Parts: sequence; structure tokens; C-alpha cells
Amino acid sequence: MIRYTLVCDNDHQFESWFQSSAAFDSLAAAGHLACTHCGSADVKRALMAPSVPAKSNTKTATPSLSTAPSEMETALSKLRKDVEANSDYVGMEFAKEARKMHDGETPERAIFGEAKLDDAKKLIEDGVPVAPLPFIPKRKTN
Repeated sequence: MIRYTLVCDNDHQFESWFQSSAAFDSLAAAGHLACTHCGSADVKRALMAPSVPAKSNTKTATPSLSTAPSEMETALSKLRKDVEANSDYVGMEFAKEARKMHDGETPERAIFGEAKLDDAKKLIEDGVPVAPLPFIPKRKTN
């Protein structure tokens, strides 16, 4: 895992973890990165200084993945449950369904799903009220 400090075209800085440098490059090339502050898809790595311990025998504590969820993670989990319980999942048809409701072709209802970044931008430009949801991906269990 590698942690990068990222910066968007609006100079918002934030951090994110990636499997590798190649994983970052792949996600960036596919347009799957967005600023956590403004949603801009123009995200690049910021200049970073390497993290070097003071002594060669110094060990850095790595965070445990088994720690209790933070307040933010708990709030996001609750938001996700509320959205899933009170709206219809339309999958990759989200942009199409949102546009049909906005144009009055189908009755309005609460929906959620996925949309390509370009489709989401077009909806916003056309005045369709949509917003990205800050969901933590569900973990697959065996």
C-alpha cells in the first residue's frame, strides 16, 4: 500500500491510499479519481517528501485494520443504510433514470446507483439535481 497526497485543479489537497503506484496511474487514467472537497476529476499527485525514520532500527506503528470504526465511518454506514432502505437502486441506469424523472417522463422517486463521471457532469450541467454519495465500498465476504 502507498499513501499519496493528491491535489485537484482547484488546489484542494487530500490524501488517499493505493495498492501501488501503477494502481494510482490506472485509476487516474480511467477517470476514477475525484477531489474529496469539490468533486473535480482533474486530480494529480502532489509533491511529497519521503517518510524516513530517524534511526534505521525505528519501527513505525502501522494502524490496525481491526480497530473500531470512527465516528465518520459510523455516520457513513448509517447514511448508506438509510439511502438503501428509502430509495431504489438503479445501478448503471442512474443517469438515464434521473434524466427521465427530471424531464417528467417517469414519476419522481428516490433513486441511487452508479454513473460515469461524464454522465454525472452532464446531468449537473443540465440542472438535474444529483449528488455523489460518500459511500465506503462494501467488503466482499466469503
